[in-house]
Amino acid sequence: MVQYESPPLDLSFAALADATRRGIIDQLGRGDASITSLADKFQMTLTGMKKHVQVLERAGLVVTQKVGRVRTCKLGKRGLKAEAEWIEAHRRLFEARFEALDEIISEMKREESDD
Repeated sequence: MVQYESPPLDLSFAALADATRRGIIDQLGRGDASITSLADKFQMTLTGMKKHVQVLERAGLVVTQKVGRVRTCKLGKRGLKAEAEWIEAHRRLFEARFEALDEIISEMKREESDD
């Protein structure tokens, strides 16, 4: 089995594979939030929310800062440029293959109608 070396992409896609974590990213896109407020918003325990935030932090998508007893979360500065580029490259690949398939089907239909 071939192993690709792309740890940042692996971490990002693994983090974004979960609907709750995508929701956290959406929420933080509107503004910074404490872990407590995120837990309330997503109706989960503080422990559960901390685990989700840790996954996002490891991927570099979220950063946290603790002031007193409150841990505040905000979007990381890294962004999703590399992930978007990877997706776009593969979208173009799929598009080209589907266009080639459409051409083959059209050619088969033309040959069938000629017979």
